[in-house]
Amino acid sequence: VQLQASGGGLVQVGSPLRLSCTTSERSFRTNVMGWFRQAPGKEREFVGAIGWSEGVALYADSVKGRFTISRDSAKDTVYLQMNSLKPEDTAVYYCAASRTGGRSVTAFGYWGQGTLVTVSS
Repeated sequence: VQLQASGGGLVQVGSPLRLSCTTSERSFRTNVMGWFRQAPGKEREFVGAIGWSEGVALYADSVKGRFTISRDSAKDTVYLQMNSLKPEDTAVYYCAASRTGGRSVTAFGYWGQGTLVTVSS
């Protein structure tokens, strides 16, 4: 399974940004697609996740109401739409895939390379 994330960049506070993640495989191994982020000096943390079949997303409290995860099954791609970005959203964002999903890093066995999001004030 290969995951390719893209869309990061430098934006100003309050701006939107959309990240994409394309998976090379749609199978039981990639039932759930997740987004995580890791800020400098901090542990990797859960941002949100979505299942391919039902399309229901869950989010971390820190991004709920500002971030939206969606999927395009025809393109094997999931998106992380980030609105009202804050400086504390600055991090490397990773997409990941899991058979079962969850909120922990260990629940996800496949990881993309990460894309840097920098929110400037």
